[in-house]
Amino acid sequence: MTTTGRPQLSPPRPRAPGAPSPLQGLRVIDFSHFIAGPMCTLFLADMGAEVIKIENAANGDDFRRFQPHLGGEGVPFLWVNRNKKGIALDLTNEAAQKIATELVASADILVENFSRGVMERFGLGYHAMHELNPRLIYCSVSAYGRDGAMADRLGFDPVIQAETGFMSMNGFPDQEGVRTGPAIMDISTGMTAAIAVLGALAARQSTGRGQRVETALFDTAALMLGFHAVNYLATGRNPTRAGNRSADSTPTGTFQTADGPLYITCANDRTFRRLVNNVLERPELAEDPRFLSNRDRMAHRDELTAIIEGILAGKPSEEWATKMHAAGVPAGVVRTVEGAFSSFEMAERALASSIPHPAAGEIPNIASPLRFSETPVLDPVAAPTLGQHTTEVLERVLGYGPERVAALRAAGAFGHAS
Repeated sequence: MTTTGRPQLSPPRPRAPGAPSPLQGLRVIDFSHFIAGPMCTLFLADMGAEVIKIENAANGDDFRRFQPHLGGEGVPFLWVNRNKKGIALDLTNEAAQKIATELVASADILVENFSRGVMERFGLGYHAMHELNPRLIYCSVSAYGRDGAMADRLGFDPVIQAETGFMSMNGFPDQEGVRTGPAIMDISTGMTAAIAVLGALAARQSTGRGQRVETALFDTAALMLGFHAVNYLATGRNPTRAGNRSADSTPTGTFQTADGPLYITCANDRTFRRLVNNVLERPELAEDPRFLSNRDRMAHRDELTAIIEGILAGKPSEEWATKMHAAGVPAGVVRTVEGAFSSFEMAERALASSIPHPAAGEIPNIASPLRFSETPVLDPVAAPTLGQHTTEVLERVLGYGPERVAALRAAGAFGHAS
């Protein structure tokens, strides 16, 4: 089902007044764009670090132009750049490079995901910045790493999914493998980059020095293969696609009910017994020799599936899901995105909200998944418009006066359109 109307959203739940944040007092200079780098800095920003996002003065982060738009801004850009300050610099301009260098000198963390050599051309490479600011944590995010034979190769999320075998794991056995819809490698690489930064911050407490940390989409994708990767390395057996079923347990997968599919997971015999005794009310299935153990059930999967679907056909999916939750059987209705954001679970977790934006009025927001009892994440603030905080940052962080800012503008540091 598709609709054209925007759902009604409420403001986010506010944080405790006066509570500190986990990364309060830290400053991040963010040269990243698209998803993987900005996802890293989104986590840092939500946890209270001051993230100053530096964008190309001519047209900004390319993600701004991705559809759909609200208030002239690409919604994908708004999604991943919450809680950041935005300045616009022409980094081909010597005066702008000096500004960037001064900002890095004041910072704790730098994050970049340019192609290899770009930061060096701007005078912002790791070795120069480490000499300038020995406490700096310099985080590089790339497709294949900064060193080695593949360092100059361009890579994007679906390409990495294809190359690492991840795509071969998704879909049905009688069809080609498929990529995931969401950019899972970009997102997970941004998360691993944030973990690396936090590890380097912890190390700095004891050493007093920063360091370079790095994450690559290809490396993260190898991790995201999960235990299937080490299963292959241990046995030499190439894993195959199982569709919505599990290659390891049954009944696990989608099962048709009176009004649509329901996903059920029975990963062990105890859960299977709860399913047949307390939900399906067919205790004899637990004693059937065909279904006594998971190995037996795997050998008779189609027979068991037919029996279960015959019973589930009598009631709608939500009713079965409620009964399974009460019985301790992991299960969930297979929903569309629209259905998910209309669900009890989404409302209970308070994940979707509406926040102010200077051009769009109100924009949708997805809450941070991080929850802290004593140092909550920041209340969400909309992603900056291009160059929104340029003057503020230069005056507050670097102490520039209005005349100096005006002179830099005249010199083209902020782009000739500024």
